[in-house]
Amino acid sequence: MAAKIPIAQARMFNNVFVCRDCNRRVRTQPTRVIAKKVRCPGCGGSTFRPVRRK
Repeated sequence: MAAKIPIAQARMFNNVFVCRDCNRRVRTQPTRVIAKKVRCPGCGGSTFRPVRRK
């Protein structure tokens, strides 16, 4: 199995959230997501979840 590269892992998973309605990815700070200050560029929703790590 290949070794995980920390720089690539950070780029793919840190500060990345997925819209619960349209599954579009958004890169933003977690505090802005918790405060509902972020809108999805696809559907305009404000509910997000973190990206699932494989």
